[in-house]
Amino acid sequence: MRRPALRPRTLRVRLVTGVLALLTLICAGVGLATCEALRHFLVDRLDQQLSAAGGRYAASLEHPGQGGHDTRAQAPGTFGARLVDGGVTHAAVVGGVPPGDDDPAPVAKGAADAAVPLDAADLAALRALPADGRPREVTLSELGHYRAAAVTGYDHDTLVTGLPLHPVDDTVRRLLLIELVVFAAALTAAAAAGTLGVRLALRPLDRVVATAERVSALPLASGAVDLGVRVPDTDPGTEVGRVGTALNRMLGHVGDALTRRQAVEERLRAFAADASHELRNPVATVRGHAELALRHPGPVAEPVRHSLERISAESQRMGAIVEDLLLLARLDAGRPLAVQEVDLTRIVLDAAADARAAAPGHRWLLELPERPVTVPGDPHRLAQVVTNLLANARTHTPEGSSVTVRLDPTGRLTVTDDGPGVPPELAPHVFDRFTRGDRARSRRTGSTGLGLAIVRAVVHAHGGTVELRGGPGETAFVVTLPGNAEGPGEQVPGAP
Repeated sequence: MRRPALRPRTLRVRLVTGVLALLTLICAGVGLATCEALRHFLVDRLDQQLSAAGGRYAASLEHPGQGGHDTRAQAPGTFGARLVDGGVTHAAVVGGVPPGDDDPAPVAKGAADAAVPLDAADLAALRALPADGRPREVTLSELGHYRAAAVTGYDHDTLVTGLPLHPVDDTVRRLLLIELVVFAAALTAAAAAGTLGVRLALRPLDRVVATAERVSALPLASGAVDLGVRVPDTDPGTEVGRVGTALNRMLGHVGDALTRRQAVEERLRAFAADASHELRNPVATVRGHAELALRHPGPVAEPVRHSLERISAESQRMGAIVEDLLLLARLDAGRPLAVQEVDLTRIVLDAAADARAAAPGHRWLLELPERPVTVPGDPHRLAQVVTNLLANARTHTPEGSSVTVRLDPTGRLTVTDDGPGVPPELAPHVFDRFTRGDRARSRRTGSTGLGLAIVRAVVHAHGGTVELRGGPGETAFVVTLPGNAEGPGEQVPGAP
């Protein structure tokens, strides 16, 4: 499942986003708590005013002036109602109808008090108020939300007095708006400061990342590597500092391991070169003596002759192995090859003719460009590349198979056969040394498992590439060499 596109990915963005989310929750909690506390305080003030007023204003609606009552002493918007036997006999508000949440039209604006029409829902809400003097919230159709209290009058009637809640709601809304502005400014400043702080705090981590990226770009598999790159200014007192210290320690261990590996490889190359060089003369001597014994004019017993022939053949095979090992050792040591203009077309023609002579039962096909293809390189080594590829196709395909050698004007050489192909488990190691597809058959045919290894080493020494393509029924080895001195010509198939 894919991640959401808007999900933060970097550690810096995640830290800043997390801090802002926490601050937003805190600001929201503080804002809601302060608004609720202010509303509770203002409602308590209204309740105190209602308790102090009692039912005097409602009683004055029937008995004006009772108890020295004066409507001018009542707060604007004060509501009064008198109920007798469940019915409302009088209902009025001081100074007209105040604007509430629904913004009703004012009634008798500017008058000392004004009558308030009540519908059935208003009558039901007023009758539901217990006459215990405790303030409760009611909603009147013409006035909006009120805080009202009911008491029993002198005539055993019910007197209801209420104060509007819209000033409380307006005050709470203004506080909420102010908090929104203040909190928005605070969160913006916190985001800027947090981004700067996180950037400064993560500078050591950026240095660790930069060091790791530089190390990952080094060619660790190519001989001696300078691992002098280290994380600067590591502070072991911080988590990032400990990571940097551990990375430096690991780089030191890796550098030591690479140095030891390089020393071992150099010793192995020197040993292979020295051993191959030292074995050339003894092998040549053994072969020479065996051939000399076979040429003896006197009678030689058949078992002895057979043994001498085997000695000659095996010494010849061992000489070829020594020469191959010596060549690989020289290429591994980076010794320069001869560089001259090489007619690659002529090399392919000669190698194909030799291959057809060695395996007449195969079908050999050539596809060559019309103009000669020349590349800079060592003619003897490039001839060895083509010869080894054709020998590999001849050895690992049955008689009657077709082998196609294709040379492009750009210098790309492709050797394709329709044999059984390379086993999948062997394909990744086909260019390794001493790799054999069929060990029993390779031993019978004299294969050493060094042919394709020499191909890769020589091609790489020329700055080219070689790769295995295809599968069962069509196996292709593609060699790409840089440089084409004569330029591309028109490609036409050649004769087999």
